[in-house]
Amino acid sequence: MTAGQGGAPVVMDGGDRRCVQLLIELRRLVAELPAGTVVHLIATDPAAPIDLPAWCHLTGHAYLGPVSAGERPTYALQVRTEARATHPQSPWRISGP
Repeated sequence: MTAGQGGAPVVMDGGDRRCVQLLIELRRLVAELPAGTVVHLIATDPAAPIDLPAWCHLTGHAYLGPVSAGERPTYALQVRTEARATHPQSPWRISGP
């Protein structure tokens, strides 16, 4: 399993952004990471615990669940090689045929 510097997960602080913007930024981030990388997404949007697992299921990345590491809600996922590509501005839509 690959992680960020020092073996720690890559952290994306989504702050209070809505899930649409979070998924656009998350899609961009995971596209640059090697398979196996664990990402911790900090997100206060109340839809995040629903939208993030659904997006992982759609794309093929592994949703690892909530992380109890901080004061703000944090969710973990793992980048997968076999993940399906999505549209850059519509990360909930699969690219290709």
